[in-house]
Amino acid sequence: MNFTINQKNITEADKECLVVGVYHQPQFDGELKELDHAFEGYLTSLVKDGDISSKPKKLSKIHTFGKIGSKRILFVGLGKQKELTFDLLKEAMGVASKALKEMKVSSFSVALDTFSSEELPAEDAAHAFTEAFTMSTYQFEGYKQKSNEPEIYVDSIEFMTVEDEKEVKTALGVGAAFGRGVNSARTLVNTPGNLLTSTKMAEYALELAERYDFEAEILDKEEMENLGMGALLAVNQGSVEPPKMIVLKYSGKDEWKDVIGLVGKGITFDTGGYSIKPKDGIVGMKTDMGGAAAVLGAMEIIGETKPEQNVVAVIPSTDNMVSGSAFKPDDVITAMSGKTIEVLNTDAEGRLALADGMTYAKHHGANYLVDVATLTGGVIVALGEDKTGALTNNEAFFEQVLEASSESGEFIWQLPYTEYDKKRVRSSKIADLNNSPGRAGHAIMGGAFVGEFAEGLPWVHLDIAGTATTKSQYDLGPSGATGVMARTLALLVERFQPLEK
Repeated sequence: MNFTINQKNITEADKECLVVGVYHQPQFDGELKELDHAFEGYLTSLVKDGDISSKPKKLSKIHTFGKIGSKRILFVGLGKQKELTFDLLKEAMGVASKALKEMKVSSFSVALDTFSSEELPAEDAAHAFTEAFTMSTYQFEGYKQKSNEPEIYVDSIEFMTVEDEKEVKTALGVGAAFGRGVNSARTLVNTPGNLLTSTKMAEYALELAERYDFEAEILDKEEMENLGMGALLAVNQGSVEPPKMIVLKYSGKDEWKDVIGLVGKGITFDTGGYSIKPKDGIVGMKTDMGGAAAVLGAMEIIGETKPEQNVVAVIPSTDNMVSGSAFKPDDVITAMSGKTIEVLNTDAEGRLALADGMTYAKHHGANYLVDVATLTGGVIVALGEDKTGALTNNEAFFEQVLEASSESGEFIWQLPYTEYDKKRVRSSKIADLNNSPGRAGHAIMGGAFVGEFAEGLPWVHLDIAGTATTKSQYDLGPSGATGVMARTLALLVERFQPLEK
């Protein structure tokens, strides 16, 4: 779609629809006063009668009857100006974007300055709108036979503002890039496991590398065997699909230092292995590569926004299947780091894949590590389906992750991580670690296992088992995959400040 910016008065809007923000205030002022004047004061009357509402996220649509060039005006309620946050602004714009999609308009104008305030200038409103519009109107195409009825797409959006055109244009591009990165992650997660194999995911990563000039490396099974990646290879033993260790490197500095390692769990389908999932629990396991999708979505945003940081993205990828060659409970395997692991639960496979992913990120020079994974059902029991669980070994690093999540609107809650948790993970009598110390503190145990492979580097673990998908539509998207953490990871990279040593 095309974005245009101009400094026309909003009464001169001539697209199919004009989108206007409405704050709770005694009377119209500024541009809205001029718009009300064009309607001979009827807008004020409609506000008094409740036909135009300023309640947050409340939409009011009126026909212009030729008073201005646009046929309709869509008023978007924003509430009290001092109470409006960036998150609430995005949600309101998401609601408006969905309405515009339902109206099937091919072009519309946005009175951008009516959405701004002292706390949220026009550039923030511009970023919020394109991010919200891109995310909220997303739809996974799926595989149904296509209807002959032509789809109507928005091909142009006009932003009307008196603010600096260059800054607004930059903000529009950044917002759209964030939205597209999320949508790419959503599409990956929504894709069935027979169509998104590890090989296909590796091919997708190579496409990103070519598009954004990333350095790329894809390890095959033989190369993993030579490097001793026994943890990831154990998970792959039961599969006919070859595993892949996917690496993308982005150099935002002249020197390869202060490198942020993003490690995403890429299990393309999880049967549970011999610790097989029940028939109800196995449905939906195509989404078990949500961590990998978040990392790839973040790398797309990074490729677009080009922050001055160094990043290595590592995705250990396979499916977890049952066969005569599959790994079994009671097996002992050796990870790339040299640590031995007693396998007590083959359905605790994601942490095994991440173990080698973490080690390989360090091999590529990572100084800071963030792993992202649909790791445990326990995090849903603990925190519900709307909160991402987190563990860390470094509070200063975690604070930067937390600030990024707050800015993106992706809620994170920190779980405790104690010496006792480490002791439980190390409780095997025959190996260095065991991969499943029991149900108690399940989410903590999963993260604590992964933490064993940070080996002193600042590390944050993000368990997105509850937040990677949603059962119902919401302001910024439909049901299905959410693309959660793509924006948080991208913002972490953009805002990152190296820790004092």
